[in-house]
Amino acid sequence: MAQLVSTTHRLPSGHEIHVQETGDPAGPVVVFLHGSGPGASGASNFRMNIDAFVAAGYRVILPDLIGYGASSKPEGIDYTLQLFTDTVYEALLAQGVTQADLVGNSLGGGIALQMTLDHPEFARNLVLMAPGCVAPRESYFTMPGIAKMVSNFGGPDFNLAEQKRLIGNLLHPDAAHFITDELVAERFAVARTQPKDVLMRMRTPDLGPRLGEIAHPIMVLWGLNDEFCPEAHGRLFLDHCRDVRVMTFARTGHWVQVERAAEFNAYAIDFLDARR
Repeated sequence: MAQLVSTTHRLPSGHEIHVQETGDPAGPVVVFLHGSGPGASGASNFRMNIDAFVAAGYRVILPDLIGYGASSKPEGIDYTLQLFTDTVYEALLAQGVTQADLVGNSLGGGIALQMTLDHPEFARNLVLMAPGCVAPRESYFTMPGIAKMVSNFGGPDFNLAEQKRLIGNLLHPDAAHFITDELVAERFAVARTQPKDVLMRMRTPDLGPRLGEIAHPIMVLWGLNDEFCPEAHGRLFLDHCRDVRVMTFARTGHWVQVERAAEFNAYAIDFLDARR
């Protein structure tokens, strides 16, 4: 994998956001925004995509969201979509990024949408994999994947086996071979540093009614077997967005960028290259 250069930006709020970067410093910028869950981080969520985008000439930026990876993990606060968005945006500006293509999975997709709504001049194009935050928060709690995520996370009994099970919930069984010991250990090391508030006090709005405000080109990719964010939500983008295409994948869960990495890389890079 391409060598990643790490930087930590201390924001005016006092929070620190960890950012990793690789690729052509003069190339078009693509920012990968990871999803939630115990142990998540930029690098672990997109390790199978980085090299393809570097080879295509992109400057690849991988932030760790607040509460995740090597970023600050404050306790006693609500982890709102606005908090995630504002802290990532401030860190990207500190990284010298003034405009970027946004690639977001799950919560990261919601952040990409919120950032585009807040700063339309910053976003160029959006690539969203099973984006969240496009329906009432309570509706996601009815999804079977959410029920399977109940665990000992945040407690002393949380262990590697439980971490592996949680990762497995994200994938279709066909993709179980992607759950390597290295991935489990990497995410477990992060999960052990995360407070329960990261998940228990997450607060996300319904951005569905605002999708029509986004004029940017959007590509949406969804697994038909996603148990966290229903692929039927792809229709929301088709119905309301001005410039959108939606792709679905059979026998695929919540991690299109992992489960269908080669296809994802090819489709996403072609989409972005055509709009340089």
